Amino acid sequence: MRIITNNRKAIVLTLALSMFLLYSKAQVMQEVQNSFNLYKQSALQEKIFVHTDKSVYLAGEIVWFKVYCVDGNDHKPLHISKVVYVDVLDNAQNRVVEGKIALKNGEGDGSLYIPVTVTNGNYKFRAYTNWMKNFSPEYYFEKEITLINPLRIPEKTVRAAAADVDIQFFPESGNLVAGIKSVVAFKAVGPGGKGAEVSGVVVDAKNDTVARFKSMHFGMGKFSFTPAAAEAYRAVVKAGDDPAIIKTLPDVSSQGYVMALNDGGSNNLNITVTSTDNAAGNVYLFVHTRQTVKIAESAVLANGTARFSISKDQLGDGISHLTVFSGAKQPVCERLYFKRPPQQLMITAAPDQQQYGTRKPVNVNISAKGSSGSPLTADMSMAVYRVDSLQAVDESNIFSYLWLSSDLKGRIESPGYYFKNVNAETDEALDNLLLTQGWSRFAWNDVLENKTPAFNFLPEYNGHVINAKIFNVLNNTPAKGIITYMGVPGKRVQLYCSQSDSLGRLSFFTRELYGPGEVIVQTNELVDSTYRIDMISPFSEQYSKTSFPAFAFQGDMTSALEDHSLGIQALNIYTGNLIKQYFNPVTDSSAFYGTPYKSYKLDDFTRFTTMEEDLREYVSEDNIVNTRGNFHIKVLNHRGFLDGDPLVLVDGVPIFNVNKIFTIDPLKVRKLEVVPFRYYYGPSESEGIFSFTTYKGDLGGVELDPRAIVVDYEGMQLHREFYSPTYDSEAQASSRIPDFRNVLYWTPQINSSAVSFYTSDQPGKYVGVIQGLTANGDAGSQYFTFEVK
Repeated sequence: MRIITNNRKAIVLTLALSMFLLYSKAQVMQEVQNSFNLYKQSALQEKIFVHTDKSVYLAGEIVWFKVYCVDGNDHKPLHISKVVYVDVLDNAQNRVVEGKIALKNGEGDGSLYIPVTVTNGNYKFRAYTNWMKNFSPEYYFEKEITLINPLRIPEKTVRAAAADVDIQFFPESGNLVAGIKSVVAFKAVGPGGKGAEVSGVVVDAKNDTVARFKSMHFGMGKFSFTPAAAEAYRAVVKAGDDPAIIKTLPDVSSQGYVMALNDGGSNNLNITVTSTDNAAGNVYLFVHTRQTVKIAESAVLANGTARFSISKDQLGDGISHLTVFSGAKQPVCERLYFKRPPQQLMITAAPDQQQYGTRKPVNVNISAKGSSGSPLTADMSMAVYRVDSLQAVDESNIFSYLWLSSDLKGRIESPGYYFKNVNAETDEALDNLLLTQGWSRFAWNDVLENKTPAFNFLPEYNGHVINAKIFNVLNNTPAKGIITYMGVPGKRVQLYCSQSDSLGRLSFFTRELYGPGEVIVQTNELVDSTYRIDMISPFSEQYSKTSFPAFAFQGDMTSALEDHSLGIQALNIYTGNLIKQYFNPVTDSSAFYGTPYKSYKLDDFTRFTTMEEDLREYVSEDNIVNTRGNFHIKVLNHRGFLDGDPLVLVDGVPIFNVNKIFTIDPLKVRKLEVVPFRYYYGPSESEGIFSFTTYKGDLGGVELDPRAIVVDYEGMQLHREFYSPTYDSEAQASSRIPDFRNVLYWTPQINSSAVSFYTSDQPGKYVGVIQGLTANGDAGSQYFTFEVK
């Protein structure tokens, strides 16, 4: 009986221990998952894709583009940000052109004029929202464009040596660990920015060869070997016939974990985790696809090895992050895996002919369908341009960008390659890409410690936000709690108020601010007169590490360059007035205070010679008081007089010294709007509002406070129409005005199933490019070609 009782106790203890271990495993994964979901909820990810009309531009030419803004998780159009910032940078990160583009329903379009002072080179075209500035610039949209100035002599091309090839090595798990076999990926990049074909060997300190390697595609490849403890390894790399170069491999750790992923082509992925610690313990596998948790499992380390087998059906489409955690809940290994997404948006486009004469109509039939063949509604943009030795086919497309390029760091050479002719070779090349250019959008330690991300840039949900900082000039320190006013002079009343925070930061939330103009920023000179205000540029001062190769002008480009240059000159001479026309958007013309209590149009009255007489005689909501040479306006409503002077505006700009109002010539004022009630506007409080509007919107000659800052400021970009002539009649077709367009057509919005345009006087091969996105987040693109003779 005693033996039986002891056995029962042992069984009970074993069951209790097993339950405890299972609970501990579940608890660890639940804690990781909870922390991860908490981070995800506070860190919305936006993605931007930009379709440009082509990729090579001459000085004086216009870049036309369409912006697609989507949710980083499901690629559906995102309606959060209402502004996207676009700039073009040279290799020294100098901004040569910039613009603010309005977004509506996740889309927007614009244009950039290439200045005639630009130098020859490959430039970085970037696009990002204010919210995206909270994260790494590696995730801004970036695209290489070439800018050429025919008036500048191209630099001579210098032949690169093997020493100019940069090769880097990336262990699959992040680290080399002594005694554990590891896969090491590598990437070799030539001075032209493209992958370089290399081969070589890995040697130890005794120069014994431990591994051999050879690049596969785009300078990438991988090899495996088992590193020894306290050993240093070098790679002897050969690129062509040039002398060998020596590169040091990452250091070998004496302890750690190694993860190996094996995709045998079946529906399962096998992950092996090996540790230098042979003691029994648990490791955990956590998998997420674009921050959506897919798998959270545990396994027991037996003799230093644990194995996981997961079904690909459990993973989301695109890039998944596989992270291994130790029993102490520390991330120890991470790598990426790509599950090919199905093509859900099928775009077809076909011209009605394959060959056209000059100045002839081209009709292109366009359709968008789902994978089942049913029609889909898609937001599509389209460009048609000439290809030659200067301008090649721009292969960037929205599908490969959203699914692949946007989730990797650095420049990806020919991303479309990984989606064409899918086979074992492209699968291996894709895995090499993930091993060499994969990374995470966040730091795991911050996630596990439940740190609230610090967001310094707000999403511009209602429009463009203008930021500034205010300082106390007496001690040059940030000023807290100072109410500041920003007025936009003009016939439309635009006033914005902000109160500085502890760091002196000011934010003015503008509404439908378009086009170039001025903004006037000031404090109330009668109350706060010892402050300096500095405006802050909305364009990002963070830059990715991606660089583009130097522009190399080839001899066979001369003829094409002459044709392009002649075409740009003719276009600017004969149609310059058409391509420089801007169109004002439809905006809400009402002031921030809405409908005024009363509006006085001064043309309805017999004007006096002074503003004092006009206000005394015609305005019933005021009482003008002059005390010792200082004017005051007492605002009257049905309850009596308000305390103090009202907020007085002239063309939307506050005038705090009321005496200045009475110096205005009444003949310059068109109307006065009155709000005879106490008014709260953001942090400001005023005893009513008197808003004067002049005929010219130029403040009527009122002298501003000398401490106010007047800044030339461009709001969101005005819309410019693409110029595409028509040749419907014989007279138009026989016109002697030259038509040397190399971009025949551009539209940011295809509104029908058929698009028509005319060819120019430029013969050659032309390519049409369509990019599209559905409301469900399905992306697609299509190309078509024709010839003009």
